[in-house]
Amino acid sequence: MSESDIVRVRKLRDGTVVEELPDGTTRPMEDRTDWARLEAMTEEEIDANALSDPDNPPSTPEELARMRAVPNPRRIRERLGLTQEQFAERFEIPLETLHAWEERIAFADRSAWTLLRVIDKDPEAVVNALAKTYLPLRPVSPESRSSP
Repeated sequence: MSESDIVRVRKLRDGTVVEELPDGTTRPMEDRTDWARLEAMTEEEIDANALSDPDNPPSTPEELARMRAVPNPRRIRERLGLTQEQFAERFEIPLETLHAWEERIAFADRSAWTLLRVIDKDPEAVVNALAKTYLPLRPVSPESRSSP
């Protein structure tokens, strides 16, 4: 695969998907989806089409057993009864980051997934762990340092 084969795209805040051109400009991606055909499909047709796709075979039961769901920050936040501002402050997540995750403008990385999973299972553990990070550190005097 060469650089000329790569199409760089990104999703804007309004949901528009644009192609990033080599000169740095962008243009909207062409939508070649036949929406009328898709909307007219039955569930059986959808399943049959999915199963017939050689590029995307169905997962085996073993593969499914190893999978974990990607945490949904909005669902977690709403289950806890918190506003975006409260959730961001309580769990030390930048508000802009939380907003981007919830609006699917950006996606959490693996370490953020881990944090979200722990928040989902035991939010108080996260609150308690973060509270301990605010303990003042004792300054280290030059005399107390051991020399090599």
